[in-house]
Order: sequence, then structure tokens, then C-alpha cells
Amino acid sequence: MTLRHIKIFVAVCECGSVTAAAKKLHIAQPAASLAILELEQYYGVKLFDRISKRLHITETGKQFLQYASHIASLFDELEQSIQNWDNIGTLRVGASVTIGNYLLPNYVEEFQKSYPEINLQVVVNNSKNIEEYVLRNKIDIGLIVGNGNNSFIESQSFMTDPLVLIISPNHPWTIFVEIDVKALKGEKFILRERGSSSREVFENVVQIQQLKISPAWESTSTQAIIRAVSKGLGVSFLPYLLIKESLERGEVKCVNIKGVSVERQLSIIYHKNKFLSNSAKNFIDLCLKSSRSEKGHVSFSEKRK
Repeated sequence: MTLRHIKIFVAVCECGSVTAAAKKLHIAQPAASLAILELEQYYGVKLFDRISKRLHITETGKQFLQYASHIASLFDELEQSIQNWDNIGTLRVGASVTIGNYLLPNYVEEFQKSYPEINLQVVVNNSKNIEEYVLRNKIDIGLIVGNGNNSFIESQSFMTDPLVLIISPNHPWTIFVEIDVKALKGEKFILRERGSSSREVFENVVQIQQLKISPAWESTSTQAIIRAVSKGLGVSFLPYLLIKESLERGEVKCVNIKGVSVERQLSIIYHKNKFLSNSAKNFIDLCLKSSRSEKGHVSFSEKRK
């Protein structure tokens, strides 16, 4: 006894005849008749009485129909759900703090316009943890700073984020388009904590330039750093995405450093063995398209306009 037998039986009950059921199911009439006969032989019962060339469902057949109808409808529901899983399932996305604060909300809003039934679950954490979540299959897609550092991680760059030297609106450097790197030596620096990606980039820059700089302030809070810089308490070196809104509001200014141009790579990552649904692939495509429209490759000169 198979699901095919059950669906034929239900169709015969609904249509009132084997011929009509066969036509509905697009099968031959003898095949439909054989399926009913096989059901009766399998269970050792009469499902229909055949009187005057017409079928009349028996009491046993009526009981069988109660179960058969549910089984057939559940299977149809299963097929519909699986076939439309890309439109009604769950997509788990993780992002670094910078991306989660300044890019991901727009991506999610745009994605849900096309996939309103998708249950989108989001986690925001540092890039190292997001990569770990991908490896442990806690999330489907990660958006991080840098590239994946594991051989099981597939990585695709989707944006570059320049690091910017920011100063107070009242700082003497505001009259310059760019400054010499040696001018940094006499400044008080307000920096992110050790281990952060922007701090690591800054330390690489000063090491290459053979400068010795000790931070006056260290903070895990970007907003605390921006506020301190805006008050003239020092200067800082931060990712453009983090200070973009403050620049637009005039709270801080940025200045180019002659001969120094530093960018962070932002990447989309997923496990190399992960099956990506169409909705997941479309989310990745959306991030790529959105990043191009947001002009992720903005130069320092463009930011000063």
C-alpha cells in the first residue's frame, strides 16, 4: 500500500466513480480500478459495494476515508511547504558590530520587501565570533570585517571601509586638505581597545611610519571616542562607516594623511559545505548590490566634500 493508492481512493470517493477519478488524476481507468482492488486485498476489507455498475462506499470505506483524507492532505501540505521553503523558512544572519549597526538594518529592510514570510534571525557580535557561528552552523551567512580565517569558510568581499583620521571642528588641521604623517607625533590619540580591527590597522600604520605613539584614551565605545574628539581632547583613527553620520552632522572633521591610505575589507562568509537556499543567495546578492549603490569604495577626497 502506497500513498498513490490512498490518493486514488480519495479521488474515487470525491468524484463518485473510478472513471472520473482516473480522469482527474490523469491516469488510465484500469490503473485506478487496480489500485482500489489492491487496497481491498491488502487490508482484507470491502471499501466499495458494486451495485448496478455503480460504486457505493461501505462503512469500512467511510472509516478508511477519514484517515486517507488526512494523509493525502498532509502530504500535499508537506509538498507545498517544502517547495516554497525559500519563501516561508528561516534565514539566520550574523554581522560584526560595525556592519550590524550601519549596514545590516538597510539590508534586512530591503530583503523583507521581497521575502515578507521569511523568518530572518539576526545576531550581532565581533567578527571572530561571527566566523565561529558560521563554522558551528549557528548562522547561515556572516558579514564580517576582513576575510574568513578558516579553510572551511567561503569568503566574498562586498565592500571596503576606509579608515579615517578624525579631528575636532576647531582643530588647526581643518584648514589643510592633507597633513604629513610626521605631524601625528605630537598629537593625543583617542583609540579603540587593543584587539579591535581599527586599532590593529592604526598600529600597523605607525609601525610602518616608524612613529612612537601612546594613546591618551582607550575605549570600547566608538561614540565615546567621537564625543571626546569633538570636544578637542584628541584625534582618532576610525572606520568611515562608524563616523559617517558624525561627519555629516559636523561633529568632527576628517583630514587625509599624505601617502597613507588604509581600508578594511568587509566580507560575506558562509561554510563551504553549507547548502544555500535561493533566499540566502538572494540575500547575498542584495548585499553586493546595496554596497555598490552605497559607494563603499569612497575616497578620502570624496568624504571631505
